[in-house]
Amino acid sequence: MLIRPFRLGDYAAITSIWRETGLDQSEAESLNDLAQQLAWDSDLVMVAEKEGRVVGVVVGTIDGSRAFFYRLAVLPSEQGTGIGRQLVEAIEKRFKQRGVNRVLIMVNQDNPEVLPFYHSLGYEVQKYVTLSKKLSS
Repeated sequence: MLIRPFRLGDYAAITSIWRETGLDQSEAESLNDLAQQLAWDSDLVMVAEKEGRVVGVVVGTIDGSRAFFYRLAVLPSEQGTGIGRQLVEAIEKRFKQRGVNRVLIMVNQDNPEVLPFYHSLGYEVQKYVTLSKKLSS
C-alpha cells in the first residue's frame, strides 16, 4: 500500500471512487472543488494506491491553525482493510508538519455508520449547528 500525493492522472479514479461511495456531486462541482484545492495546496490531496490502482482518496485544507479533511473515500471492495485509517493518518501527519493543532471534519447526518470509524481514530462529536446556502452563479 502506498499513500502518495494526487497526480493529474488520478482524477478519473478518484471521481469513480466518489461516485461508488455516494460522495459525488455533479462532475463540474467535483472538478471545480478539486481544482481549487490543488491550486491552494496540492500536497493535501492524497490517494491510496494498491498494486498500481488508486483505491482511496482524502482531500485536506488548512485555515490558520485548524485543518479540515473531507471526501475521504475508499473503494467499497477495499473498505475495512485499513486504507481509510492510513489516509487519515497521512493527512494528519501533513497537518502536524504545518503547525495545525486541531482537525475538524463534517459527517453527513444521513451517514452515521461512519462515526465508529472516526471515534476509533480519536475524533469526538462536537455539538455545532452547520448552516449552508448555495449561491447561484
